[in-house]
Amino acid sequence: MPRTGIFTKDHPHYRWVALSNTTLGMLMATINSSIVIISLPAIFTGVKLNPLEPGNVSYLLWMLMGYMLVTAVLVVMFGRMGDQFGRVRIYNLGFVIFTVAAIALCLDPFSGGPGAMWLIAWRFVQGIGGAMLFANSTAILTDAFPANKRGFALGLNQVAAIAGSFIGLILGGVLAEIDWRAVFFVSVPFGVIGTIWSFKSLHEVGQKNPGRIDWLGNVTFAIGLIALLTGITYGIQPYGDSSQGWGNPWVLGSIIGGILLLVAFVLIELKVPSPMFDMRLFKIRAFSSGIFSGFLAAIGRGGLQFMLIIWLQGIWLPLHGYSYESTPLWAGIYMLPITIGFLIAGPVSGALSDRFGSRAFATVGLVLVAVTFIGLLLIPVNFEYWQFALLTGLNGIGSGLFSSPNRTAIMNSVPPNERGAASGMAGVALNAGSSLSIGIFFSLMIAGLSVALPTALSTGLTSHGVPQNVATQIGATPPVGSLFAAFLGYNPIASLLGPTGLLQSPHVDAATLTGKEFFPQLISGPFHDGLVVVFIAAAVMSIIGAIASFLGGSKYVHEEAVAAARPATVEGEEVGAGRA
Repeated sequence: MPRTGIFTKDHPHYRWVALSNTTLGMLMATINSSIVIISLPAIFTGVKLNPLEPGNVSYLLWMLMGYMLVTAVLVVMFGRMGDQFGRVRIYNLGFVIFTVAAIALCLDPFSGGPGAMWLIAWRFVQGIGGAMLFANSTAILTDAFPANKRGFALGLNQVAAIAGSFIGLILGGVLAEIDWRAVFFVSVPFGVIGTIWSFKSLHEVGQKNPGRIDWLGNVTFAIGLIALLTGITYGIQPYGDSSQGWGNPWVLGSIIGGILLLVAFVLIELKVPSPMFDMRLFKIRAFSSGIFSGFLAAIGRGGLQFMLIIWLQGIWLPLHGYSYESTPLWAGIYMLPITIGFLIAGPVSGALSDRFGSRAFATVGLVLVAVTFIGLLLIPVNFEYWQFALLTGLNGIGSGLFSSPNRTAIMNSVPPNERGAASGMAGVALNAGSSLSIGIFFSLMIAGLSVALPTALSTGLTSHGVPQNVATQIGATPPVGSLFAAFLGYNPIASLLGPTGLLQSPHVDAATLTGKEFFPQLISGPFHDGLVVVFIAAAVMSIIGAIASFLGGSKYVHEEAVAAARPATVEGEEVGAGRA
């Protein structure tokens, strides 16, 4: 007996079912891209591993970037597979894989290094499911909604995508206080519900684009992007006498090799009959400018998250009397304004972009983001909270103004049978930008810290009784250790001085050195030097993204009727497309 009611694809309200399900999928996928960032101290304590020991830094990096890296690498492939085999089919499979991985993460049976490797491996698997959800959710919505309603629908979906990365920070801080396994378990009930719901309610309503799987393109893209992102991330680790690893032959080889493979990928895609991604889509001005500005915005947004966590957990909260153990929870709470600002602006700008087009909202949004980066430079490190709340709230509003219209412009600009691939490429911009932000902004921060931190560290230690030779030796340690300590909300002084035995010496003020205020006060000056470099770079990226959004053109929608009547060619902005 055929199904009737709202869960049939011909029902007039089916599109709202599609919107609710895909929004849940995007929210779940993006929450998990950031939820471990703020809960890392509890996770590593739970598996009985000190992430600050030199041999354990790689565990820390892969826990941070593994999920985002896998998602960024696979999202285009799964978008193209959605075009070929059905977007709902790939999306549903993504829910299943994501949920299975979430269950496995909760059941980590090991401790120490093996325990960390279990988590990293299953985060990779979870990233595969996340990539399937990322790649096809916006394409499913674009199929379900008419052009004059897509801005609102894609706006809500994109709000879920980016708000999830902020909500993950808050949720991670709260759940880390309960139990580290709860950080992963929270996805299980939503994953089970979403899996059942998607299989029951979603249907294929879009055009397929059949063809062979482009294995050569898939392999070159995957290896190239993995090599590039991994090389950039490992560039923040010390190498030889340098505080960073940009001179490491393995880092240079990974970056150069990754770039060459990505160039090869472009050439392959221009030649093969059924490409993984039709590079000619970049000739559509609205599409190419949307992808480029979205990529820059993702880098800036990811960098902001990391810097705010370091600022709150490593400096501001300890200086205001919070214990290091409680800083993840309170850092999440104090970052609420950015989430609230985004949740307010995102749906509104998405709905208005249906009527007025995307350019004004996306451009003004990134300009506002740039202004807030400059504002964060001007407030003191030990700020009044209202200053911080105002600036981060405005940053959230700017991100919301940009993100929803930007995704709408991208999806409206491409032919119907390319929506999966276009959604996948937009996902690459989002996830690759977030992954790159780790390497780029940590490197910029380390460059800023390396100027003033060694002197500040050695001077501060000697002023509390540590012998000059020991203080100088500790001051010469690479600043990446102090940066990671601040990022995790740790006071590293005890671990730095512990092996020397000086903490038991009556001449050393051990209570002050290992207390709440010494390390935050010591690092605050050098940290601000690093912030100047980081936030100026982020502001410049935002302005460039705003210019790209402005140059993307006015309201632009690909006409499905035109595309169905004749073969679509991509030859500048007007070919195979129309203006609404």
